[in-house]
Amino acid sequence: MLKKMYPHPKSELRYTTPIQFLVAVILSAQCTDKKVNDCTEELFKKYKTADDFAKAKLTTLQREISSIPFYRNKAKYIINSCKILKDSFNGEIPKTVKELTGLPGVAYKTANVVLGEVHNIWEGIATDTHVRRFALRFDLTENTDLTKISKDLECLIPKKDWKYINNGLVLYGRYVCPAREHDCSQHELTKVWRKSATRWPKAK
Repeated sequence: MLKKMYPHPKSELRYTTPIQFLVAVILSAQCTDKKVNDCTEELFKKYKTADDFAKAKLTTLQREISSIPFYRNKAKYIINSCKILKDSFNGEIPKTVKELTGLPGVAYKTANVVLGEVHNIWEGIATDTHVRRFALRFDLTENTDLTKISKDLECLIPKKDWKYINNGLVLYGRYVCPAREHDCSQHELTKVWRKSATRWPKAK
């Protein structure tokens, strides 16, 4: 169903370079894509490469991203991650989850979002709040931890279809079936699993 609805997985975060996308995903933790895009519209005019971010002054970058939640820590993650990318990966995004999760501020979800978007590599399923919500609503997991939910979904879904899950459920959750209680009995995924129409998992 998601494959038909959203056949071309693509993030709504705006960026020009792969490094900018990594930065945008780090900023997006506990923050909306819209707010991140508002912030990075000016930010990405100044910073384009790993070297640009690695050379940034911490207090300056913190000020530039201060509209984003947890901006102080995120600025540290961005600068330190880009220093590692510059020194160990020639300023490029590595191609494995293991290498990406070695970067500050990059966990399993972020690594898989970046791998999929930048390299079209799908080593795993990224679970964010949208994916978590639908996984619980559709009885696909009993876990609430995001990484454990990812592992449950990876056991249930053929690897060739992993690419459609995160972006598909994010778009479906934003534009078709939002988190607030509502009548979703006629929504496409609800028709597949009717019990989901009465289930409203907590946000966390």
